[in-house]
Amino acid sequence: MRLNTYLNYGGNCAEAFRFYAEHLGARIGMMMKHGDMPDPSKVLPDMKDAVLHAQITIGDSVIMASDVPADRFKPMRSAYLALNVESDAEAERIFKLLAEGGEIYMPMQETFFASRYAILRDRFGTSWMIMHERPMGNRP
Repeated sequence: MRLNTYLNYGGNCAEAFRFYAEHLGARIGMMMKHGDMPDPSKVLPDMKDAVLHAQITIGDSVIMASDVPADRFKPMRSAYLALNVESDAEAERIFKLLAEGGEIYMPMQETFFASRYAILRDRFGTSWMIMHERPMGNRP
């Protein structure tokens, strides 16, 4: 059994996944548009270039996603992608990239469990926790 995360976007899924591939080292496994369906006559004209199904791998995690009509899209709430990184510098780099045009809920800072930790929603509507955890023996 495997549990994967599935995200919905309001028309910018392809843009978001390309951004994550370029800046987070993610690998896009597939990206199919609504217009690629066997019978494109059943696709609403404004959805033909929207993503029907996409898959990306970030580290060891697979995330799947699609676009939904803009009037049905709601940004993520009460759920976050928690991204653990290997260094304070990497946490700072990723925070800066994802925060641009987004909404910061908790700025990058030191906590009792992480040397760097932040919470934000990026410009694509995806909510993130970014952290460089402290080793278990080094917690105050």
